[in-house]
Amino acid sequence: MENQAKRSSKQSSSSGKRNLKRKLEQDFDDDRKMSSPSSSSSSSHDNDDSHRDLAPEVRTQVEILESTFSSTESDRSSAKRAIHFLSELAKNEEIVNVVVDCGAVPALVKHLQAPSLGSEGDGGEMPYEHEVEKGSAFTLGLLAIKPEHQQLIVDAGALPHLVDLLKRHRTLQSSRAVSGVIRRAADAITNLAHENSSIKTRVRIEGGIPPLVELLGFADAKVQRAAAGALRTLAFKNDENKNQIVECNALPTLILMLRSEDTAIHYEAVGVIGNLVHSSPNIKKDVLLAGALQPVIGLLSSSCLESQREAALLLGQFAAADSDCKIHIVQRGAVPPLIEMLQSPDAQLREMSAFALGRLAGDTHNQAGIGHCGGIVPLLKLLDSKNGSMQHNAAFALYGLADNEDNVTELVKVGGVQVLQDGEFIFQPTRDCVAKTLKRLEEKIHGRVLGHLLYLMRVREKIIQRRVALVLAHLCSPDDQKTIFIDNGGVFSVTILRMIFLAVLVRLWQFVHHVYYVIVGLELLLELLESTNMKHQRDGSVALCQLANKTSSLSPVDAAPPSPTPQVYLGEQYVNNSTLSDVTFLVEGKRFYAHRICLLASSDAFRAMFDGGYRERDAKDIVIPNIPWNVFELMMRYIYTGSVDVNMDVAQDLLRAADQYLLEGLKRLCEYAIAQDISVENVSMMFELSEAFNAVSLRNACILFILEKFDKLSVMPWCSHLIRRILPETRAYFVRALTRPIQADL
Repeated sequence: MENQAKRSSKQSSSSGKRNLKRKLEQDFDDDRKMSSPSSSSSSSHDNDDSHRDLAPEVRTQVEILESTFSSTESDRSSAKRAIHFLSELAKNEEIVNVVVDCGAVPALVKHLQAPSLGSEGDGGEMPYEHEVEKGSAFTLGLLAIKPEHQQLIVDAGALPHLVDLLKRHRTLQSSRAVSGVIRRAADAITNLAHENSSIKTRVRIEGGIPPLVELLGFADAKVQRAAAGALRTLAFKNDENKNQIVECNALPTLILMLRSEDTAIHYEAVGVIGNLVHSSPNIKKDVLLAGALQPVIGLLSSSCLESQREAALLLGQFAAADSDCKIHIVQRGAVPPLIEMLQSPDAQLREMSAFALGRLAGDTHNQAGIGHCGGIVPLLKLLDSKNGSMQHNAAFALYGLADNEDNVTELVKVGGVQVLQDGEFIFQPTRDCVAKTLKRLEEKIHGRVLGHLLYLMRVREKIIQRRVALVLAHLCSPDDQKTIFIDNGGVFSVTILRMIFLAVLVRLWQFVHHVYYVIVGLELLLELLESTNMKHQRDGSVALCQLANKTSSLSPVDAAPPSPTPQVYLGEQYVNNSTLSDVTFLVEGKRFYAHRICLLASSDAFRAMFDGGYRERDAKDIVIPNIPWNVFELMMRYIYTGSVDVNMDVAQDLLRAADQYLLEGLKRLCEYAIAQDISVENVSMMFELSEAFNAVSLRNACILFILEKFDKLSVMPWCSHLIRRILPETRAYFVRALTRPIQADL
């Protein structure tokens, strides 16, 4: 769930680029006062032949730009028309490459700066002042929407000139023209730095951040929005840029912008703050101290869906800071609008609100309040979603709410337990979370909660009685079964059982009785193993070892791992092969080429990374900070081929990586390899390893090794402590093994 906090809004990369382009075009059309394009520039170009036919005309316009860099009115007018021609072509994604290939970039970069004022200047004024520079910045911004053009534009020297344009208001009187050229420069920087970490750094080095922060307070709202948009891009996954933005005192102005009635302004402002606090605890504290909490909560009621999504995400990140912050968010009124957002037609809004509520539900003081405000039912409905990330956020929120006794009763009344039991969940972490929620509910059904449920069985309508009956049949403890089924005078068994499927319950009772007698006998053996009497311990270990042999034809120590799940593998030749690669991992500073389609087919972790709302979804370079190169290469080799040789030198590191990326087949291979190395000297460490990574096969292998080698282990000073540690898992292992046949019948 920690990864959920690292999500931004789930805009895809291509959608984000289209939005950038649409914003550029719309704003430019609003404020440009250029003449209409000539018929040749406005005509449509529908096929490849017409695109090739454009090349001579594009070269002609580029030549005009190269020969008209002067302050004469005729040259400025010609340059303006040429730039306008190129900008119209740059709006067409099918033609934009023709513009670049014909050498337009250097010519456009040249015209980002004003030429020296010559003798022909009219009264010392530059003809078409700011318009040529604005048109050049706009056109370069359009070209930069394609990632392959970004570095070309920067290498042509665009950044210093764009940064200078950001400062034009300092030396010239503010006007609409000045605002326009500043805005176009900020937009161009945004597009150049989009998903390009090196260019983000270059912008900082060229001094672009201080003027952008200064422009947050500019009088023109469109300039404010453009500056915030650039800072938002520069802050994303760049710690040095984040720190400089904060050091330039941007936070007070950004927080004021959160309160703006202009939806475009507060959307950009909340986006900047969201990128600043992402993975930056110190900046998160600074933002909260600067007073961001209340205006962010206010954005939950904004008319702008994008602002609502960003605000919900940001509140979820704030809630991770400390428990007091969780309480403050609820006290300031965030819960009702978040619950209302759960029922929004917008899927991303539902997902982000569930994320925020899940974080808030981590505090015991908030759990009852969220349930009382009606949060349980809409969260349960989200579990039926086909969106895996939305499912997981809702499941995590319900896990937190289930810790409150009043919410337990409500979950039973509305049929929530059946939804949790019967749901089809896309990601394995979601299934694990639901299992933990059911376990938490099981632990809560006693005492006051049980009394309340029994009361509901007597006084409420039949549908609720049925729900309570099914929950108690599944989740109540054996001790409480006597209270429910016998001490209540048979009320449940006579009245309620007739309302549910009799055949299922008969089989269920057989299972309960079977488990009861199994547990009675098992507990006797475990008591012997736990005894301080050495003979009793030895007798218990021998008996349990024999019992294990009867329940399985092969012990986990000897059993080879199962074959990988059948799927199509790309093959050995594509491992770390740049051919058709569409994602790159950075491991120990080196690039590792991969293919999203192969990763998506391999595990829920990669599906969540690339299909969900993680920031990695749109990133081309993904940093892997905690896995050595040789281990990562083996993991990827398994993903591409379905098999890999695991030796003991890397087995433990590979197990850790397999667990992190939910590669169960690889995990079993590692467990099998490690199990072969279990010894009297290392079995305690091996058991700790199995616990750390939920390595069930390795854990079972350790348990059976301890039982089998008890005589040798008993002389070790730490043996009694180890026995106490393994008892709960030993009990669980034998219960599963001994009840498996009748569970299969059920």
